[in-house]
Amino acid sequence: MICTCIVENHRQREEGNIIYPVYSRRSGGLSVGVNLFPDKKRCNFDCPYCEVFPFERDAGFDIETMKSGLEKVLAAAGAQNNAVKDICFSGNGEPTLSPCFPAALEAAALIRQVRAPQAELVVITNGTGLLRDETFDLLREAASGPMALDIWLKLDAGTGFWYKAIDRSAVPFERLTGKIRDFARIAPVTIQTMLCTVNQSPPSRDEAAAWLSLALELAGTGNIRKFQIYGKARPAPLDPLASALPVSFLEERAAALREALETAGLTAAVEVYP
Repeated sequence: MICTCIVENHRQREEGNIIYPVYSRRSGGLSVGVNLFPDKKRCNFDCPYCEVFPFERDAGFDIETMKSGLEKVLAAAGAQNNAVKDICFSGNGEPTLSPCFPAALEAAALIRQVRAPQAELVVITNGTGLLRDETFDLLREAASGPMALDIWLKLDAGTGFWYKAIDRSAVPFERLTGKIRDFARIAPVTIQTMLCTVNQSPPSRDEAAAWLSLALELAGTGNIRKFQIYGKARPAPLDPLASALPVSFLEERAAALREALETAGLTAAVEVYP
């Protein structure tokens, strides 16, 4: 299924849509989403803030449908004089878990080149794909080469304790962050961090300090395009397990990172999206 109308939320993914244009706060405008899981959610994280509601549809992914849909949506956006900010792989789960991801990424890059060369090509990922050599290499080549893939890489936690609370994954924290370190040494990435409460508790001062230390280490590679600190802004099926923090909390975390970067003589943009 394809949705060509522009909406202000992401719920159309749960209607079986493979392509869905949305207004994105972090993209700063029109983002064309690519959903590799139109049938049901597939993810190896179970984040309490996740906005994907339970659903199941008889709507498998088909790359030809994806390509024709992407062509159609980009053509419609151009006709309406809407500048497409990015083509974004996100959808109902972790994109790199799909066996169709490599072919879909290549197809999207070719269509982008013709239809919307000004648009970024983005994948929003929890980073677990980096644990597989073939995906690690694919993402490295895509980010460092002509495709210029912008990888929005999740780093919600600086400690294993908070990682278990906010990402709730069986993937070991140290193993995952080790691979993130390895990747950031050789390829450009954008680091994205969700700040919210879990069970009415915000991340502790010790957690904030550990996250800041890890963020600085990554910034020291010179390959961090920017840091995105964002808050919970949409309903989630597990509400109220997670809830939004005051904007001031996010701004304080961002200010601490900017100060630490400046002190260390490092350069990386730090953006806040409440």
